[in-house]
Amino acid sequence: MQKLSLRVALYILLGAVPLVLGAALGSRAFARSHPSRGVQAPEPWPSLQTVLPEGLAKELGSSDRAKRPTVVCVGFRTLYEGAHIPGAFFHGAASTPQGITDLKRWAESMPRSANVVIYCGCCPLQHCPNLNPAFTAMRDMGFTNLRVLLLPNDFNTDWIEKGYPIEKGK
Repeated sequence: MQKLSLRVALYILLGAVPLVLGAALGSRAFARSHPSRGVQAPEPWPSLQTVLPEGLAKELGSSDRAKRPTVVCVGFRTLYEGAHIPGAFFHGAASTPQGITDLKRWAESMPRSANVVIYCGCCPLQHCPNLNPAFTAMRDMGFTNLRVLLLPNDFNTDWIEKGYPIEKGK
């Protein structure tokens, strides 16, 4: 009887090891080492560093140019060329080494207090490969007024279909 209980306890303990390791490593490390599991890294930005589409559209429409943020698309070039936020700069895809290099090179000349909003919109926010690296790079460069545009579904659904302004082309 004791052998059976010991065996059951051992199986339970061994079954818990992957859960404990996942928690110990943190979801970001676990997601990188187990991409097929669908575990997503939590966003590195606090809610105070986010803006919703309606808020950004209002800021962009402000008659006070000083209140308008600098908007940067950190997604894929084809999506940017198809449609993007008016006046947005293209510096992406931030999921690639070249994209991060381009973003950092551009950001070097910006004041660290600049009002900057980054966005992608390639896919649902929780699966976006571009926002986390872009936000992390700019935050680590010392940007203090950096925000992420929250597009829960994608740029088309959450910006274009809502009737917010767009530009097409380069």
